[in-house]
Amino acid sequence: MKALVYEKAHSLADFAIHLADVEEPALRDQDVLVEVRAIGVNPGEAAIRSMKSAEPGGRVLLGWEFAGIVVGAGPAVERFKVGDRVFGTGDMTRDGAWAERVAVDHRIVAHVPDQLSFTDAASLPIGAVTAWEAVFRDQDVLPSGVDRVLVLGGAGAVGSLATQLLKARTTAFVISTGSRPDSKKWCKRMGADLVLDHSADIAEQLGAAGIPHVDWVLSTAKSADNIGWIANVLRPFGHLSVVDGGPPLDVRPLAPKAASLHLEMVFSRIIYGSEPERQGRILATVAALVVEGRVKPIMTTLLEGLTAETMKAAHELVASGRTVGKVVIAI
Repeated sequence: MKALVYEKAHSLADFAIHLADVEEPALRDQDVLVEVRAIGVNPGEAAIRSMKSAEPGGRVLLGWEFAGIVVGAGPAVERFKVGDRVFGTGDMTRDGAWAERVAVDHRIVAHVPDQLSFTDAASLPIGAVTAWEAVFRDQDVLPSGVDRVLVLGGAGAVGSLATQLLKARTTAFVISTGSRPDSKKWCKRMGADLVLDHSADIAEQLGAAGIPHVDWVLSTAKSADNIGWIANVLRPFGHLSVVDGGPPLDVRPLAPKAASLHLEMVFSRIIYGSEPERQGRILATVAALVVEGRVKPIMTTLLEGLTAETMKAAHELVASGRTVGKVVIAI
């Protein structure tokens, strides 16, 4: 089959992802084989491209956000059959979905409703699962006493889905941040009750809005740089969720507040076998919310074709730091 692969870690300027013939995915007992129809492209994948090289003689096949059609299934699969439309995240320890077909554990995928296109479906998995597990944690609800949530980076995929899920499933007052007119407008479209400028003093802006503190902060980027002022705006015994894998995080500013720190990595459940089926249930719930009109897909840029040129264009967009929503490639 055809897939977009590379051999050595490289910069965007030396973009080396190319289309190649690779072996068909090997199915495990719990797997479905999916013919890929659309993929979402993420900043995290661009970061991996710049850092991870293949083993000698090997290649790297990235891509962990997809939608497509089931064309095969392992013997332990009962929830899906050939012909089903599905979407999911994949598993970063295996080959990804920048290919004609991908094999993935069926427990971390969900059905795509008839009302949802493949491209819209592919805009949701990473952002939705990351946002859900970052703010709802193990009980699928916010803890009691959490009434104000601050979402840093509200125009990105995780921030966009976090804002929407909070508004759809809770009564929390949601504050999002953006720095440009288009990102602020997007945050409002996602349902934010208040939008702040993260290039300016957040504490000052909260004070001007009559908000002395927030109960929960979801930080999607530059958490290590922002930890000082985050601790200042967080109430005592508040919560901080961090989803970016940036520089080491100095948590000492949180200590006087006795704050709870939550870390989220979307692949943890499948890597460690910790209730991976929960992620399939999250995606099914999100799909139902989309059908009900309570959550909007977040595709803002659609590219066409499984080609090196298309993938390079996608990487250029996500590397710019100026995109809102999600870049999706139709296969």
